[in-house]
Amino acid sequence: MSLLKYESQIREPLVDGDKDYHQVTEDIIRPIEMKPSRLWYIGFYISVALLLFGAYSVYREVTYGIGQWNLNKTIGWGWDITNFVWWVGIGHAGTLISAILLLFRQGWRTGVNRAAEAMTIFAVMCAGQFPIWHMGRVWMAFFVLPYPNSRGPLWVNFNSPLLWDVFAISTYFTVSLLFWYSGLIPDLATVRDRAKTKLRKLLYGVASFGWTGSTKHWQRHESLSLVLAGLSTPLVLSVHTIVSFDFATSVVPGWHTTIFPPYFVAGAIFSGFAMVQTLMIILRKVFALHDYITLGHIEAMNKVIVLTGSIVGIAYITELFIAWYGQNPYEWYAFSENRANLFSPYGWSYWLMMFCNVVSPQMFWFKKLRRNIAFTFFMSIIVNIGMWYERFVIIVTSTYRDYLPSSWSTYYSPSIWEIGFYLGTFGLFFTCFFLFAKYMPVIAVAEIKAILKTSGENYKHKMTDIERADSDKFYIEEVEHAH
Repeated sequence: MSLLKYESQIREPLVDGDKDYHQVTEDIIRPIEMKPSRLWYIGFYISVALLLFGAYSVYREVTYGIGQWNLNKTIGWGWDITNFVWWVGIGHAGTLISAILLLFRQGWRTGVNRAAEAMTIFAVMCAGQFPIWHMGRVWMAFFVLPYPNSRGPLWVNFNSPLLWDVFAISTYFTVSLLFWYSGLIPDLATVRDRAKTKLRKLLYGVASFGWTGSTKHWQRHESLSLVLAGLSTPLVLSVHTIVSFDFATSVVPGWHTTIFPPYFVAGAIFSGFAMVQTLMIILRKVFALHDYITLGHIEAMNKVIVLTGSIVGIAYITELFIAWYGQNPYEWYAFSENRANLFSPYGWSYWLMMFCNVVSPQMFWFKKLRRNIAFTFFMSIIVNIGMWYERFVIIVTSTYRDYLPSSWSTYYSPSIWEIGFYLGTFGLFFTCFFLFAKYMPVIAVAEIKAILKTSGENYKHKMTDIERADSDKFYIEEVEHAH
């Protein structure tokens, strides 16, 4: 009598190397305690320079008016709203990794969630500026707040999706900030306890809110994480859905499309995960975190990228089909002539978008490429270029030719101050990210320790040896019993 022996496939470790709790703390906290490298200073100063150029560009726009931007008769939204939607999309992956993967108990999120959450907050800070400065009279920004006032019965228009943007993004920012900071508290307490100077101990002590690591503190921390995850999950879907309503509720050909909400959400997760890849690969190299941000993490994120990229590709094809099937000549003209026609003024941007967002991510079907660091880094940048062009195509190619040929603009290109504003938001984003990486743990120490004994490489090997010994013993006993 023969018996077939089956062994379950052991999952890839999420923490490589022979690590114990002390070593985890040393590896992740030590970069905070050391003096920054020359590369850090170079990157930080470049970011600050971009931020200053952006501040001057905004000063020009506020002082001399929206005319400083190359907006014209038909294009009232140009680079500003393109960049707004792009930055909101970048901010989506952090909350997805934090909330949804936490609720689904996905262990691989622990290596990347802290930096992804920080990225979310900084990206939303960048995004929120564009609608405010686009108002022109920025000192009137308080008109978007729905509060009783002394100016008579003057209320905001609750039917406008532009107002919903204010609610959605402010709520999203608040919940994401709470999620990020509440997760930081145990790690800030660790930095406080290791601090060598009184000032450092005081500052990290204030930041950690007197965390002691008691059972009650951990219970409250776990409860808060689950509550915030539950609040954040619908926000992941609602925020970009509301951003899509800025377009979908209009009557502009190329905009009033019912597929926009799911298509925008998939696109946001797509671009957000690509930006997480860009940042995590750099952090992995600079801070020598190869054991905590493993090839398994990178492969898991690449699987999300190929999935959401495929959804975006289906959305593009659906848009084209519905424009043709709907038999609206203006809608079909917007797609067939303004976008898909390679010889139209913006045809090149449409096909560049299609290549970056639909064709190139399909390379991740190959496991070898999913686990290739250099290729992943290159692809993450390509995806975000493509997603920027997606927003540019939606906004500019739908508006530069309206119903009156006499008002058609020949070509829209941004002014130096529009470009400067965009570069300034990059400066703000990376200035914040450099400061975060220097003064706070870029990986959640407490969460890595929580999964160490189930997903650490050395523990997995021990468990595998024990399981194999038990399996062999069981097999021998079964064979002896059969005989």
